[in-house]
Amino acid sequence: MKKGSLITKIVFVLLLCFVVATGASAGEFKKEYRLTLNVGPSFYWGMGAAKFAELVKEKTKGQINVKPYYSSILLKGAQMKSPQMVAKGVIDCAMESTINTSTVIPEMNIFHLPFFINNFENLDKMEAGETGKALFGIMEKFGLKGLGWAENGFRQVTNSKKEIRKPEDLKGLRIRVVGSPLFIETFRQLGADPVNMNWGDAITAFQQGVVDGQENPVGVLVPVQIHNYHKFATFWNYLVDPLVIYWNKKQWDAFPKDIQEAILRAAQEAGQFEKALCRAGLDGDKSLNVLKNEFNHTMEVSEPVKFLESKDMKVTFLSDEERNAFINATKPLYEKWIPKVTKDLYEKAKGDMGE
Repeated sequence: MKKGSLITKIVFVLLLCFVVATGASAGEFKKEYRLTLNVGPSFYWGMGAAKFAELVKEKTKGQINVKPYYSSILLKGAQMKSPQMVAKGVIDCAMESTINTSTVIPEMNIFHLPFFINNFENLDKMEAGETGKALFGIMEKFGLKGLGWAENGFRQVTNSKKEIRKPEDLKGLRIRVVGSPLFIETFRQLGADPVNMNWGDAITAFQQGVVDGQENPVGVLVPVQIHNYHKFATFWNYLVDPLVIYWNKKQWDAFPKDIQEAILRAAQEAGQFEKALCRAGLDGDKSLNVLKNEFNHTMEVSEPVKFLESKDMKVTFLSDEERNAFINATKPLYEKWIPKVTKDLYEKAKGDMGE
């Protein structure tokens, strides 16, 4: 063997070893990592997903490219299957609601116990505390790596018939709800007639007068122009709908540490941005200032309550006494649902909130 040829082979082997050892080869990453989410790009949730993709590309210096697939298109509308598809590696990552993940991880229903969390401060304490840590641990056992929290928001009720201030006001009202058993049982417990249907069918039902109302966060009520169908809104924060940004764990574990750290930072920053979108105008100037000072973003609708009122909706906020009536009316559900979320997680949540 010629000396020059031997040296060339040695150099090639050394370079190959270096690439394997450092994980520096761009070829080890996919051209596109598919992210699934339930809504379209115009919703705050969709805007948060776009921000996550943007930040991942920026913080990984273009090595990781996330592409959001909106409106559950990768799942052909079967949004409840996103955890299974990500766990199997069919889809790389997701920014999905705890409502959807609760179908396979029932502990996520800790956020959906009626009238349990009540405010943003309690929610933040839970996500940053022992509750959030425990839920991410459960996700890992299922094959998912939890990266960060965002939110769809506290869910409010609207209807076309009357102002809702007490449980009796819901009696007989046909209310469209998502397909979670806990949601259905909550409205049934309050005397309403809950019905599960997709949003397109719900709009038709509102127009025809066969469904009286629905429940959703402000981040949905504004873009779907709920004022075109309903004239009454009760802001009661009866439960909250957090979002979780998560990745296929096997794929995640194969990433180099620097890539993992960059994606984690992107998830946390995107979560902060998306939360601020959902809370803008509902927590004083706090979230509006976060959007302005940290993200150079100005809200199109900065005061959602005033916006709904400007559309001739009557917006009702409950007094403590009125709220307690709803709390007492839904307490019987806890006996059934605390064992499902586990007593341990329930106590962790109460501890995080300082109860």
